[in-house]
Amino acid sequence: MDLGRSGDTSLLATGDDPAPVLEENAVSRSPFLLISDHYGRAIPRVLGDLGLAESELRRHIAWDVGIAGVADALCEHLDAHLIAQRYSRLVIDCNRPLQAPSSIPRISESTVIPGNEALSRKAARARRREVFDPYHRHIREVIDHRLREGIPTVLVALHSFTPVYAGIARPWHVGTLYRRDSGLPSLLLKSFRAQSGLVVGDNEPYAVSEETDYTIPVHGEARGLLNSGIEIRQDLITEEAGQREWADRLANILGEIELELRAKRLQ
Repeated sequence: MDLGRSGDTSLLATGDDPAPVLEENAVSRSPFLLISDHYGRAIPRVLGDLGLAESELRRHIAWDVGIAGVADALCEHLDAHLIAQRYSRLVIDCNRPLQAPSSIPRISESTVIPGNEALSRKAARARRREVFDPYHRHIREVIDHRLREGIPTVLVALHSFTPVYAGIARPWHVGTLYRRDSGLPSLLLKSFRAQSGLVVGDNEPYAVSEETDYTIPVHGEARGLLNSGIEIRQDLITEEAGQREWADRLANILGEIELELRAKRLQ
């Protein structure tokens, strides 16, 4: 295992490291803006493997397993704009407020992250500057542009969750996440519950809060956008077939919701 130089502040200076922002279909005029904070599991070369075995870096502690395939397929189905983060949440979690202990976690579930221990403030600022800031700046700029152009914008944050966390099984197949604004989540819940065999979570397995979440409070609620998080259980989307099945399901549901929203605007 390679700890790299955890205190190094150059991070993405090498040409071999990918840019933090992955973007697809940027010219879309679909109302749905798809966001995937935990899409990728890349780690800057200078940080090595953060002291973790490859098997750990493939687990849910490093990224949202399966969500990249769902996001890509859903983007294609809806002809929607997708913005995603390529770097692992273990480098810096782009859906955590910077002051949250889990922003750069020293422990994730029960796994110690050696490369995040005794991290200097300078090194932590470098991760923010080169991973967190450009990602969220781009989301902000895209929303600014859409609002200036009068493009209706509905923010959908795509996530996946592990079937068992800290030894506790989670029964839900899918859940909606929100804080104050339940407009879009209520439509999603109605559609999910109409499908046979789905166990649906209402703010499960997580509830959004300012203490634990960043994307929905900052880019959704603070901008006055219809918004919701969607969480899919990871064992359902580990394989490509499951990813496409769930992308198809979400595309159908969101397509129906788009028609309903447009009809309301015309009333």
